[in-house]
Amino acid sequence: MANVLIIDDNETMREGVAQVVRRMGHKVCASASGSEALAIFRKTPADFVITDLKMNGMDGLEVLRRIRELDPDCPTLLMTAYGTVEAAVEAMKQGAMDFLTKPFAPEVVRLKVERALELRAARRMSERLRAENDQLRETEGEQQKTLVGATEAMRRLHEQIAKVAKTDASVAIYGESGTGKELVARAIHLLSRRSQGPFIKVNCGAIAETLLESELFGHERGAFTGAIKRRLGRLELADGGTLLLDEIGEISAAMQVKLLRVLQEGTFERVGGEQTIKVDLRILSATHRDLPKLISEGKFREDLFYRLQVVPLTVPPLRERRADIPELCRHFIAKHGPRCNPSVTAIAEDALTRLYAYHFPGNVRELENVVSQAMVFCEGNTITAAALPAHIRGEEAPPRGSTDLGSLELPSDSMTLPEILDDLERQLILKAYREAKGVKTETARLLGIKPSALYYKLDKYGIA
Repeated sequence: MANVLIIDDNETMREGVAQVVRRMGHKVCASASGSEALAIFRKTPADFVITDLKMNGMDGLEVLRRIRELDPDCPTLLMTAYGTVEAAVEAMKQGAMDFLTKPFAPEVVRLKVERALELRAARRMSERLRAENDQLRETEGEQQKTLVGATEAMRRLHEQIAKVAKTDASVAIYGESGTGKELVARAIHLLSRRSQGPFIKVNCGAIAETLLESELFGHERGAFTGAIKRRLGRLELADGGTLLLDEIGEISAAMQVKLLRVLQEGTFERVGGEQTIKVDLRILSATHRDLPKLISEGKFREDLFYRLQVVPLTVPPLRERRADIPELCRHFIAKHGPRCNPSVTAIAEDALTRLYAYHFPGNVRELENVVSQAMVFCEGNTITAAALPAHIRGEEAPPRGSTDLGSLELPSDSMTLPEILDDLERQLILKAYREAKGVKTETARLLGIKPSALYYKLDKYGIA
């Protein structure tokens, strides 16, 4: 519901327009004079103003000028029975959104109001995105700290980010779940010439296929059941900036075709619309999936792959950069201190030793969770091994059948259930293999499976 202010000294016309707007579901405030309307506007600002041009006392152009002084972004529609080119030009110079000549049909009023409110919403969205990007730019000097790490693998990644950010090339960001692919994408945006524009993210794996098209391309009113108004998609919102397509490997074949067109031509249509919209944006993609393998299986288009992967970047897993663990811990302590435990300022060597020994299948995201949890249970100002979760300390897992499902967390990078189960199975086999000191028959006994089944699984997961 929007607040619409209607100004006309003709009561019949004023009430007729007010009735049309009320039937659209909006709140209406009607006034017979410009001075009264301005007093109303000062007390309760409107989202849209409809005013007559020729009125006794203050005319519509003066009303428009005064309203723009109070709210420069408020869209205004002028009505007049004396429609001339000169009057229309002058109204537009004063900032009017549109010009309407009496008499007019109710449907025309409805269309004008819808367009004006869409414009208002788009401006507000643009302001919000601009504010968010201002916050991002404030931390531009801190972006290296968000991508924490001084190991050789991270140093190479920083160098690659700095080089690719200077271009407008499409970048495909690869990495396991929890490695920080979104942070890499944000760093590329902040260091690019598009840093003044919006940074928009879409998690393709977290949105139902039936909704993803509308989420990306937007839709027109009436395009489908529930589409009560026009909605701008993420492609339009990212115009002039950067769009991150997270988990790009999850999109359907039909959506791949539509994305290919955007990459090739920079154009698209909203769902249910006929107008071709052109956008200027940079598309980054991220995935934990093996795209070349998906291509060989016929699940991903090769032409889209080459459009997305002009430059590939790989974020190393935590197990390949264990030397960064102390710095990461210090970063997370500073980040979560105010929320979890402000007294904690450091981490002890015995805790670091335990963290070094752990394999971290959830990568940096899991480490962040572990540090946050340890801060909550920490007794002093230093995290010790005693404050770490039991599985990090190497203690026995709960007895079979007594697993606390409430403690399990769904992955945020949209892994499929088979992938989650495979990862858990691999972890259990590794644990048993280590406890059995590499003796396969003993490993099979601990797992309760036949040696032949173990050999298959060792080969499947590449465990030597």
